[in-house]
Amino acid sequence: MIMRSLIAALTTALLAGSALAAPQLKAEVVVIGAVVTVGDMFDDAGLQAELPLFRAPNPGTTGSVPVAAITAAAARIGIADFEANGLQSVNVIRSASVVDEAVLTDLITRDLVSRGTIGAAVTAQAMFTVPFAPINAEATDAPATLLSLRYLPGNGAFNARFAVAGMAKPLDVSGTLDLSVEAPHLATSLPAGTVISASDIEMRPVSLRNGDTSGFADPAQLVGMQLNRQSREGMLLKPADVSTPTLIARNDLVTIYFRQGPMTLTVKGQAITNAVTGAPVQVLNLMSKRVITATAIAAGAVEVSKDPLALAGL
Repeated sequence: MIMRSLIAALTTALLAGSALAAPQLKAEVVVIGAVVTVGDMFDDAGLQAELPLFRAPNPGTTGSVPVAAITAAAARIGIADFEANGLQSVNVIRSASVVDEAVLTDLITRDLVSRGTIGAAVTAQAMFTVPFAPINAEATDAPATLLSLRYLPGNGAFNARFAVAGMAKPLDVSGTLDLSVEAPHLATSLPAGTVISASDIEMRPVSLRNGDTSGFADPAQLVGMQLNRQSREGMLLKPADVSTPTLIARNDLVTIYFRQGPMTLTVKGQAITNAVTGAPVQVLNLMSKRVITATAIAAGAVEVSKDPLALAGL
């Protein structure tokens, strides 16, 4: 019986203390939405936390609210008392998401990629007809949304309409898009015949129009290929600029192989033509002084087929 009375007394005291606790005014408030609530303005706001007090300042701006104005707003919703903590005013900061030309360009680019109008690897640079200052939109996951887009691939012209969070009217813009892609260029000047390595290539942006008309090589297909001519640093690499490396060059001394089961015959020869790996090559047999057709198999090595005529030519 004594224990029950003690628990009841403690519960009553806690409830009474909770009822007497006054909300605590904050010195600075940061809000996202258009309304400042009781919970934004006060600590220990309790069940009234979601009630609106007054409108927030515009996105990206700060407003100073006198305590007298806060007192009047709080009284209108039934908060008769709060702890001001000696404050004379409270700074209310409204968060914002910046919408600028880069944000709009990204939305336009993503829309064109989703349509299949441009490739995912394409980079777009928008040149707006009328440049505009960045806009402070509401701090949301999507501060700007593309409503409509008209794009002319021939000259890159576009007209676009956007909805900006917090703005009542849509935003209309126009301009042109300069599309570019990353293309392989030589990182240094190299002589003809150089076999290209990964370190010889660097990626640089190239206008998509120039890329479409002149063409350029896939970097993965360049490594291990041979330059056809002396090339300068910064040159855009095209498929016609490279070829499979020459394995055997004209006048190279080579060993001619003939293999039959466990037997291997060799004889010295001299290449008359150039050849890449696996390609036919004309070779002079230095012993018989006959010219034969062989296959380039390695640097300084060719092989004669099992054709009896080819063997007889040795």
